Amino acid sequence: MKTVSKFGLLAAAALVALPSLADKNIPLVYHQENTGAKYGAPTFVTVENATPVSSLPNPFEFENSKKQVKKFKDWEKRRAEIISELQHYEVGLKPTVAKEDIKATLEDNKLTVEVTVNGETLVLSTTITYPEGDGPFPLMIGASGISLPRQMFTERNIAMMNFNMNQVCAHQQKRGSEPINKLYPDLVENGAYSWWPWGISRLIDGLEIVGAASKIDMDHIGVTGCSYAGKMALWSGAFDERIALTIAQEPGGGGAAAWRVSEISDGFRGTQGVEKLGRTDNHWFLESMWDFKDDVDKLPYDHHELCALICPRALLVLGNTDYSWLSDEAGYVSSVAAREVWKKFGIEDRMGYSIEGGHGHCQLPKSQYPEVEAFIDRFLLGKDVDTNNVMHIDDNIKTNVVEFGIDIDKFIPWANAEKGN
Repeated sequence: MKTVSKFGLLAAAALVALPSLADKNIPLVYHQENTGAKYGAPTFVTVENATPVSSLPNPFEFENSKKQVKKFKDWEKRRAEIISELQHYEVGLKPTVAKEDIKATLEDNKLTVEVTVNGETLVLSTTITYPEGDGPFPLMIGASGISLPRQMFTERNIAMMNFNMNQVCAHQQKRGSEPINKLYPDLVENGAYSWWPWGISRLIDGLEIVGAASKIDMDHIGVTGCSYAGKMALWSGAFDERIALTIAQEPGGGGAAAWRVSEISDGFRGTQGVEKLGRTDNHWFLESMWDFKDDVDKLPYDHHELCALICPRALLVLGNTDYSWLSDEAGYVSSVAAREVWKKFGIEDRMGYSIEGGHGHCQLPKSQYPEVEAFIDRFLLGKDVDTNNVMHIDDNIKTNVVEFGIDIDKFIPWANAEKGN
């Protein structure tokens, strides 16, 4: 099979919704990478003129304004502000690509995508593993691989493909010398967590380009990864609204964990400490992010808002308390805070978290299978499955939150205000 075509599918958002009273016809996925691209960026502050805020910033509050998100229609603009902040302070700009600058072929199940920018061409390739049959099939994209048990997908007739991150930039990127730098020489300071999501988005472009020949159900695409790739999956789901389900497995600091909470829990986690803002890999982020390493409270956002960017689509965050650097106390608080955004719109069953120790890193225990399978069944297969109560933490988190003096209500006072309305 060989198909070549121009990028020409839907430019407008597609309203793909399950028949549920709770969803109020709010989309489960879109056919645009970023529906809020039309909005301008807010005014950015520096560490010198920023006002410290010890609680997690209110995700409903517009920057430079007293206005707040009241209805779902307001979320698109607020979401665009959060994207601008995360790209400005943490990872750098994720560039858009002109549709006419992308070509794709599919031959012998190998998808090849050519992206030409500034006279340079970058080639991405991946092999799609298909179930038997004609499709169309849901798809799970592995952010540098799939750590979840593969039978979860093979037994459900879900196609799989992996994103080869080195085709864009290496795990320990050498700024200015990576394949992506040929296309964007002016963005040499970018962190990997803008570049890798850019690459995953281009693969999705490729699927759209080859069209029905891909045999992929474009309304049911997921992304997953673990550890550094769990962060990659989370950032990819946050930045591309064509991804219906994001499963971020043990993403740690720089992923779901809130920077502010990691600062508190670090001192209680022994000699190893946690992956806090000043102790993560600077190849993955803008080096200027380290300006805030001693003033984390001055960040105008936090990572509960990174998680919330996936709303109204589906997100499942998985944690593992056996590995202190993952800062799962911070991941827990961040997940609770982020879920308030879905809850605001009556769709909290689209966001869940499960934090469980007693197993190896990136080795999903049997106890978490039902929660993961429920999210896959509902958001990739469209089954009528209850995902409303996937909010699990083990006894280690319960104990540590108390011993570390982490007061969730104080971190999310805006959530309490919402409850009082």
